[in-house]
Amino acid sequence: MPVFRIERHGTALRPLTDSDQPFLLHLYGTTREAELRATGWTTEQKAQFVRMQFDAQQRAYFAYPDAEFFVIEQDGVPAGRIYLQHRREALLIIDISLVPEQCGSGIGSAVISAVFAQARASGKRVQIHVERFNPAQRLYQRMGFRLVEDKGVYLFLEWDGAARQAATV
Repeated sequence: MPVFRIERHGTALRPLTDSDQPFLLHLYGTTREAELRATGWTTEQKAQFVRMQFDAQQRAYFAYPDAEFFVIEQDGVPAGRIYLQHRREALLIIDISLVPEQCGSGIGSAVISAVFAQARASGKRVQIHVERFNPAQRLYQRMGFRLVEDKGVYLFLEWDGAARQAATV
């Protein structure tokens, strides 16, 4: 799949490169800040933990077959990441993350809308796992994702553009 167009001024996707690793490590660390505040660990212990967890997560994500990995940019500056797996009947959002200062700015909605457009064009659904207490869950529900399965810590959600389109006809 080519890098698809985002319908938001200044927002774009580009393929991930090795030079993005420092940004991706920083981004991952921001997703763990709240839980790490409660640990009582030193700054160095937190940094070592984040590095270890980041490396493990990257290995797991890069093992997905038929996957693509993108950096989300706003006005040419890295603002997040989206990892997608192409399945026969769906596009799986393996991960989408934004730096905290961009959360709530509309970037996430614009990127997910572009994924919806790609899925609709190829007759696929869009799937995502989200942690039960992740605030982004509200965004996903507003955008039309529906609960498929409660997996305990994670919820498995799906957007079916064909079903939504049929319901409005």
